[in-house]
Amino acid sequence: MKAFQVNRYGKKETLVLSEVLEPIINDHEVLVKVHATAVNLLDTLIKNGDFKVFLPYKTPFTNGHDMAGVITKVGKKVSRWKVGDEVYARPSDFHIGTFAEYIAVNEDDLAFKPKHISMEEASSIPLVGLTSWQALVEIANVKKGQKVFIQAGSGGVGTFAIQLAKHLGAFVATTTSTSNFELVKSLGADLIFDYTKEDFSTILKEYDVVLHSNRDPLILKKSLGILKPGGYLVSLTGPPTPKFAKEIGLGWPFQILMQLLSLSVRNVAKKLNVHFEFLFMKANGKQLTEITSLMDAGIIRPVIDRVFPFEKTNQAMSYVETGRSKGKVVIKVI
Repeated sequence: MKAFQVNRYGKKETLVLSEVLEPIINDHEVLVKVHATAVNLLDTLIKNGDFKVFLPYKTPFTNGHDMAGVITKVGKKVSRWKVGDEVYARPSDFHIGTFAEYIAVNEDDLAFKPKHISMEEASSIPLVGLTSWQALVEIANVKKGQKVFIQAGSGGVGTFAIQLAKHLGAFVATTTSTSNFELVKSLGADLIFDYTKEDFSTILKEYDVVLHSNRDPLILKKSLGILKPGGYLVSLTGPPTPKFAKEIGLGWPFQILMQLLSLSVRNVAKKLNVHFEFLFMKANGKQLTEITSLMDAGIIRPVIDRVFPFEKTNQAMSYVETGRSKGKVVIKVI
């Protein structure tokens, strides 16, 4: 089968289209023929080697973290799935590889594809949907009437998170460029800032939750400052915490390293009496099934910027790296 692989780590490296063996499934896996996959900034960070400390993939490996497709084989102990089922998933770490014609996926990572959307639309959902769910529902426990600030509202996570926060009953503020105001407003944003012209921290006060995705340390500090006592800042960009290191099974040297990396922000959060959490989302078929229900009910819709053919996967990666995409960038495999 054909797959786009990382042969060498590096910012200047591109994925290599290779002919590789079809995956062999174990007893608890299914084989999925990939119809569509989506590109995330995470794919670039993995390729660059930015996450080698806690995700040490051995090269060559197939990249890609989102997929929608059809099951073609099932493992001996798989009971919930059958050949022909239309599914989607964000496969578990160390089992990624959606930039390919086939992928083996653990049965617990799967959910049925939402009924009334295309494979391309479905493939855009798992990573950003699970990230939003784990931030807003699992960690912050957003409730009706609370105030939520979602950074980068027109991005992949932002377009999903705005809709989810509104469904949960929150008042939602967000940042984007002026050209994207109508998009984020149509998704439910109540208050919108042009990040190139306005400083959100001079206006927003007493917020319950911040979904943080900016790499500027000053923006992180300002975001902590808009929270009410007891509020949550959930960061997708770090710094990673010792709690995170322990959760993923890293040894004490890495726990100490992450303790040092996050010491400053954790001290600021402590002084402000707010919570700082670093989120590196996890595959979760049950949560994805909850998301499927919301999409089948028309509560959340996919937002897609562009669809690239499979052979132009590297161009799709480059487009995402520009940071200008609205919603998700998708790759049509078949």
